[in-house]
Amino acid sequence: MQPKWSPSGDWFVYLINDKAAIDSTDNRHRFRRSVKNQTKNDQQIHLHSVISDELFSIEIGNQIPSALAWSDVDSSLYFAAQSSQSTEDANLLYETKWKDVIEYRRREPSDGSTIYRIDVSRKNRRVSSKINTIKKLNFTVGELLFVPSEHKVVCTSITTIIENIYDIEMYSIDLYNSSSLTRLTNNEGIEHNLRLSSDEKHIFFQVFPITSRNGKFNNTQPRLCSIDLTNGQIQNWGKGFEGTVNDYAIRSEGGVFILGQLGTNVQIYTQQSPLKYLFLERSWNGTYRSISSSTSKRYSSLAFLYSSFDRPEEVYFIDHIDELRSAKAITNENQLLTKRNLPRAKLYKWISNDDDRMIEGILHYPPGKFERKNLPLLALIHGGPIDANLNSFYPDWYSWAPLAATEGWLVFEPNYRGSTGYGDQFLNDITFQPLSRPGKDILAGVEYLVKDGIADPSRLTIGGYSYGGFLTNWLITQTTRFNAALSGAGGVEHVSGWGTTDFPIYVNTLFGGFPWEIPQIYAKESIMNQLDKVHTPTHIVTGVNDIRIPPDQSFILERSLNYLGVPVKLLLFPNEGNSLNNNPWHGKIKVREELKWLEKYGHMSQVTTTN
Repeated sequence: MQPKWSPSGDWFVYLINDKAAIDSTDNRHRFRRSVKNQTKNDQQIHLHSVISDELFSIEIGNQIPSALAWSDVDSSLYFAAQSSQSTEDANLLYETKWKDVIEYRRREPSDGSTIYRIDVSRKNRRVSSKINTIKKLNFTVGELLFVPSEHKVVCTSITTIIENIYDIEMYSIDLYNSSSLTRLTNNEGIEHNLRLSSDEKHIFFQVFPITSRNGKFNNTQPRLCSIDLTNGQIQNWGKGFEGTVNDYAIRSEGGVFILGQLGTNVQIYTQQSPLKYLFLERSWNGTYRSISSSTSKRYSSLAFLYSSFDRPEEVYFIDHIDELRSAKAITNENQLLTKRNLPRAKLYKWISNDDDRMIEGILHYPPGKFERKNLPLLALIHGGPIDANLNSFYPDWYSWAPLAATEGWLVFEPNYRGSTGYGDQFLNDITFQPLSRPGKDILAGVEYLVKDGIADPSRLTIGGYSYGGFLTNWLITQTTRFNAALSGAGGVEHVSGWGTTDFPIYVNTLFGGFPWEIPQIYAKESIMNQLDKVHTPTHIVTGVNDIRIPPDQSFILERSLNYLGVPVKLLLFPNEGNSLNNNPWHGKIKVREELKWLEKYGHMSQVTTTN
């Protein structure tokens, strides 16, 4: 949960995650823990004054907050937390009957949320607080937003297992009549990133669209919407824009600033109303992200992050949008990188062999070898698939193309069918063919690189993480041209994957239905049924606690390749989910070992026949 600034800007509030409490819960199961093991740690909300540099902590009991929001004054804020657990007597009675048996899907009192208001009093450098209960809800709250003009609290519902898209919606609570609960949305999508308009009459929110089981399967890129709290009318923003909305900020003069991705660039657009078209602000090519704007009508300042292929990411600040092209960085956290001999990157385009569709990707050349020929290739595939490779410089364990290039590899990052930034049809083309369609796009790109003399056909490798891991696993069943493969958190068996992931509805969307409705498509796109074709030495990594793509999938892949006599290695990262964000050593070790695998096998040609 991100820290939040108070209305005056003099304070910010934040939480410190209780790691022990988080790690004690298996989110895939309605799992009732033993009374002895229930987390009893007291939780705190922390207030920091930027004026006095003082820190104050407010005790809120032993429930972990899921959302925070300030009211319209610095002396009051709202938070949502799990509803109270059952009484100890009730827990003991249940355990006497059931022992250690788990009733799957059994609803717990803690499956709901309670919204509270904290009133803070500051006197003589001392802080006191009073906590009032606002409303108990039968769902978990994901986000909170206070609306002063309507005297309402708006929230989103979330669920740990996304089986029904309508479990994730927006609601409002009238604080004059807190017994009321009004549902605001009924969308086939995940609503998130709520913000209040400058007139305080509308709530803006982003939507991650997911088609439910209606037979249409017409998916779109993530969008920006707003809802009028006075009449409930919802409007789409981004008129005329063919790309995807990555983020946005409220304009103090009305309307919004939109971070829109088109192709490999993310730039700042202005839109004054949903009826008007977006206006592209003159700026640099590259990637803008995490935009924030002044909420005061006296100011028009903006802060944002920016990077490009040759410019590492920094924070920028401008007094007005007209100064965008002359923006100056206010941080120099990555200055060291500017003094290095870094890889150079360029766009690369090719034609799909099936339908003549133009596909685009990025080439990262080793330092000192820009536009050289006959280079060893690493095809590095992005996850998602609702994602894209961008004109940016934000290196980490996931976006590590520059690091691989410094080790001598020409890194090819394809924006295959299903990627964002190329229109809704481009994204929707993978429905019913979630692996074979993007797989053909990627292989065509590799073939063109070889044909153009850019890539050495005897030194081809491939890798990816999450959905990129799926595609890596698929592609090593389709060809033996790759000398080495790096499979990160990828799946191999789609039916069991559907049955164990926390996001089964998205599997339905990609494949076009349930496994028993369209078994022929699940079979056609099966990796498991074609593993006997694999000859590529494969390095596998997975988080032990990954519930998006459970580690069972990596175990299946490792065991299969081991039986087949294919060189294989599996690394397990404890206490990590799909994002590998709990221990920075894990990301470092992942990339370190993957580079070793490339060095060991990447220059050794395997069987060269294509299946």
